[in-house]
Amino acid sequence: MTTQIPLIGLGTWNMGERRASFVSEVDAILHALRVGYRLIDTAELYADGACEQVVGAALKAFGRNMRDRITVVSKVLPSNASRKQTITACQRSLDRLGLEQIDVYLLHWHSRHPYAETIEAFLTLQESGLIKRWGVSNFDTDDLAQWLAVEKQMGIAPEKGCLTNQVYYSLMARGPEFDLLPAMQQRDMPLMAYTPLGSGELASHPELAALASSMGLTAAQLALSWVVRSGRVCAIPKSVTLARITENFAAVERQLAADELAAMDRIFPPPRSKQPLAVI
Repeated sequence: MTTQIPLIGLGTWNMGERRASFVSEVDAILHALRVGYRLIDTAELYADGACEQVVGAALKAFGRNMRDRITVVSKVLPSNASRKQTITACQRSLDRLGLEQIDVYLLHWHSRHPYAETIEAFLTLQESGLIKRWGVSNFDTDDLAQWLAVEKQMGIAPEKGCLTNQVYYSLMARGPEFDLLPAMQQRDMPLMAYTPLGSGELASHPELAALASSMGLTAAQLALSWVVRSGRVCAIPKSVTLARITENFAAVERQLAADELAAMDRIFPPPRSKQPLAVI
């Protein structure tokens, strides 16, 4: 990638919901880090902050000497996206994570607060060393254009502003390909794809599984290889199953040929018109 975002990371949505699962979830994240994952995605929304505590425990167990090699992504809730509340929310996330800095801090989706307020807060956090970069999540093409226009009005250079946009993108949700992904690629902005395996449907999709088997892959691996095929998209599948975490990581090594991509297009046709951005 042209930016410092890996092709694959570990999603953590739903982690932290049950105290009884704390140890197994920490172990899952630790396993991912040991396998080679170098991006962990979380948010203050997930389990009301308890997910960030799970991530923090795993990072601590992995070793602070490895911290510089790991990209930690978290998100501020839209309801907290005022200038003052964004800073407070980030400080709370840092406390739960046990970190001094969040690598990429995202606005979880667009909010009622003016974008300028949130961006001012991001700048303050960046200047204070509490975040390294910022970005957005669940922004469609028009939303992203408005955000970038505000950054431009504030005199923020493109290479210093919004780093990424995290959206739902998978073989079952190809809408971003019509206009959002091209717009982002024009700015050399990587897309982060959450739920890249759908809600589990792709891992057991009959046609996809048959095609994957002929290629020596599982359906999940083929779906993930497809998501990261351009080198400009980071897939962040969530799993707490150790074998699946390993399987998913291996998927990014497989380069897909033109005929393989064409076969996938026949199963999951690309969009021919603008589609509303899907959100999960």
